[in-house]
Amino acid sequence: MDNKTCAKVAKILVIIGALNWGLVGIGDFAGSNLNVVNLLLGSWPTVESIVYILVGLAGVKVAAKG
Repeated sequence: MDNKTCAKVAKILVIIGALNWGLVGIGDFAGSNLNVVNLLLGSWPTVESIVYILVGLAGVKVAAKG
């Protein structure tokens, strides 16, 4: 994967992570579970953990790039 494609994937993962955490916060106030990653992948906890790791790594990559 070239650097340009990797950067695009990282940006998309950061957006997904940001939206997910925003929904988690809204869900806490509303008294419901709005964690989209958990709702989609909750039956596969290993895959869910991998998604969280990838989102975290993408955040580090995007932040390091500036």
